[in-house]
Amino acid sequence: MEKTAITPTRAQDYPEWYQQVINAADLAENSPVRGCMVIKPWGYAIWEGIQKDLDYRFKVTGHVNAYFPLLIPLSYMQKEAEHVEGFAKECAVVTHHRLKDDGTGKLIPDGELEEPYVIRPTSETIIGEMYSRWVQSYRDLPVLINQWANVMRWELRTRLFLRTSEFLWQEGHTAHATEQEAVEETEKMLDVYADFSEEILAIPVIKGVKTVSERFPGAVNTYTIESMMQDRKALQAGTSHFLGQNFAKSSNIKFLDQDGQQKYVWTTSWGMSTRMIGGLIMTHSDDNGLVLPPRIAPEQIVILPIYRNEEDRLTVLAYCQELQKALLSKTYAGQALRVRIDSRDMNGGEKTWNWIKKGVPIRLEIGPRDMANNSVFMGRRDLAAKDKQSLGRDEFIEKAEAILTEIQDGLFSRAKQFRAEHTREISNFEDFKAFFASSGEEREIHGGFALCYAIDAPEIEEYIKPLKVTARCIPLAQDDKAGICIFTGKPAAKKIIFAKSY
Repeated sequence: MEKTAITPTRAQDYPEWYQQVINAADLAENSPVRGCMVIKPWGYAIWEGIQKDLDYRFKVTGHVNAYFPLLIPLSYMQKEAEHVEGFAKECAVVTHHRLKDDGTGKLIPDGELEEPYVIRPTSETIIGEMYSRWVQSYRDLPVLINQWANVMRWELRTRLFLRTSEFLWQEGHTAHATEQEAVEETEKMLDVYADFSEEILAIPVIKGVKTVSERFPGAVNTYTIESMMQDRKALQAGTSHFLGQNFAKSSNIKFLDQDGQQKYVWTTSWGMSTRMIGGLIMTHSDDNGLVLPPRIAPEQIVILPIYRNEEDRLTVLAYCQELQKALLSKTYAGQALRVRIDSRDMNGGEKTWNWIKKGVPIRLEIGPRDMANNSVFMGRRDLAAKDKQSLGRDEFIEKAEAILTEIQDGLFSRAKQFRAEHTREISNFEDFKAFFASSGEEREIHGGFALCYAIDAPEIEEYIKPLKVTARCIPLAQDDKAGICIFTGKPAAKKIIFAKSY
C-alpha cells in the first residue's frame, strides 16, 4: 500500500481524515472556549481571499458595508415569532453586565440586566430596528447593506469550519419598495454565490429553492446552492432568503410611496460563512493533505531553494530571488501572481511535504543543477507528489498563468464529474432506500444525490428521517414535466434533490 501523508485515508475514516487535513495544513484548531475554534494564519489567509472576492462582487452589485451590534435585546428577537422559534435552542444569552469577587477570590456575575441580550445568531431583528428609523420615503429605497461579522449558535456537536458555536460570515440585508425588486435581489445574490463558488473555489453547485421543512425561519422562500463532498454528502454552501414583509411588519419598516400611501418594505437576507473552507477541503483534498484551487490559494507558487552548503545557499537563493521577481511581474486571473520563497533552514524533503500538505498549487524545487541548466523542477498539487518535471526557467515564467488555469479548471471538472457519477434519478421508494442504505463496509457510504419527484410538504419527512436523509433543494433548472411523488403517490410538479448532509 502506498504511504500517504494523511492517516487515516479518506477511504478508511473520512471524518478523521478531514480533521487530520486541517491539522496537517495548519488551518485551525479547537480553542479553550467550548465549541469555538482558533483560525490559524494559513486558514485565515484563505478566509481573507474569500472575503476579498465576495466583497468586490457585493460592491459591484451596488451593496455597501456597515456594522451592527453583537448584542440584540431579547425583546427584538421576540417580535418575529417564527424566527425566534427557529433559533431559540441555539441562542447564547447575556444576563449580567459585570463581575464581582464572591469573597473567596472567585469572580461571579453581578449586576443583572433589566433585559437580557442575545448574542446574534443572525441580525435580521436588530437591523430591522435600524431600517425602521432610516426608511421614511420611497426615496430612501432600496437599502443594500452587507455586514462582515461573527455570529454565535450554541451547537452541541461541533466540527472545525463546518459547525462551530462561533463562526465568521457575511450577512446581507436589503429593503425594497416592491415584491418584484426583493425577489430579483434574492435571485441575484444566489447567482453571485454560485459564480463565486464555481469560479474561485472550483466547487460545482446546484441552485435551488429549499423545501418548506428546510426554509429559513421567518422566510417566504429560501434559495440555496448545494454542493457534493467526496464522501457524497451534501453541503449547503450559501443561502439567499426572500423574507417578504414578515420582518418589515415585525420591525415596523414603513415608507411613504409615490402615491402617498404608507406601505411596508420587502426585505431579503443572504449569507456565506467560514463553512466554505470546510467545503473547499472536502471537495478537492486528497490523502496527502489540502489541495487548493489557484484562485483562492494564499500562495500560488512556492519556490524551494535546495542546497548543501553555505556557498550553494547564497547562489541558489539569489537565483530564486530573481525568479520570484520575474514571476511577480506576471498576472493570473487579472491579479499579480502570489509567489513565496521558503528559505527556512530545514530538510528539503520535509519542506516539500510541508507545502504539499498546505495545498500550494505549484512547487518549484531549485538546486545548483537547476541553476546551472537555467531551469526549474516543478511539482503540481493536482498531480501525484512524485510527478515532477523540469522546465526551462523562461519557459516556466511564460507558462505559469496557463498552468495555474489548467489546475483551476481541472479541479472544477474533477469535482463536477464526481458529482455526476454519484447523482441518480430514482423513481420509487424501494430504490431510494437502497441508494442510501449502508453497504456493510467499515466506513459509511452516503449514496450521493437522489433526484426524485416528490411533493413539497412536511409529510415526506416521516419517510426520509429514518434514513438520515434531508431534502436539499428543489433545483431551479428542471423540465416542466410533472410526475408522481415516490413517497406518497400524490402528483408532484417538481423533482427534489435528497442527500445526507453536513
